[in-house]
Amino acid sequence: MVSKGIIYKNLERLKRKIEEVALKSKRDSQGIKLVAVTKTATIEQIREAIKAGIKIIGENKVQEAQKKFPQIDSLVEWHMVGHLQTNKVKYAVEIFNLIHSVDSIKLAQEIDKRSRQFNKITDILVEVNVSGELSKYGIKPEEVESFLREISVLPWIRVQGLMTIAPIVKNKEEVRPYFRKLRELSNQVKELRIKNIEMKYLSMGMTDDFEIAIEEGANMLRIGRAIFGVS
Repeated sequence: MVSKGIIYKNLERLKRKIEEVALKSKRDSQGIKLVAVTKTATIEQIREAIKAGIKIIGENKVQEAQKKFPQIDSLVEWHMVGHLQTNKVKYAVEIFNLIHSVDSIKLAQEIDKRSRQFNKITDILVEVNVSGELSKYGIKPEEVESFLREISVLPWIRVQGLMTIAPIVKNKEEVRPYFRKLRELSNQVKELRIKNIEMKYLSMGMTDDFEIAIEEGANMLRIGRAIFGVS
């Protein structure tokens, strides 16, 4: 259990680091959104994080969000950052403002169908498996254009950008090419000007690699341990 006050201190330290890296990269840190990933956090810890300034809550599992969502009455955004199964979409659409992990036509179609039932346009990110690791979800980089063109016709979803998860490595510099590749993909998509497709967000970077993600253009970070952990 993290003692009261630690989360505030962790957040202050994290924000300073984000500002520092953004400044070195000649970027405005105000344009970088911080998603607090709360998969191991208690309701009390989430409330403390919100009091300390967190505006976006990220959850890995729909069932966890279902438990926590009714207990958090603050006006925060909820983001789905983990793998989403099609049989959980009807619940996800009800809770989440942004789904980071769309990685199949079937899933996009199900989100579109359920969003129509709720009379709600759901914002999504397309997950790209830049590293090619078999253990990771996401579409292949070379499939991004065709994938986006196919889902661009779905009226109840709105693509807002791309997301990736970098490999776990000892030397953080090894993740740089993967983040750079996602940025390059995003720029290529922008030039295509596909209707209903916007490259507003680059969701990449977590506790161990967010500094490099910022340097490579991330404007949405998904961070849990650096906020809710003791160290």
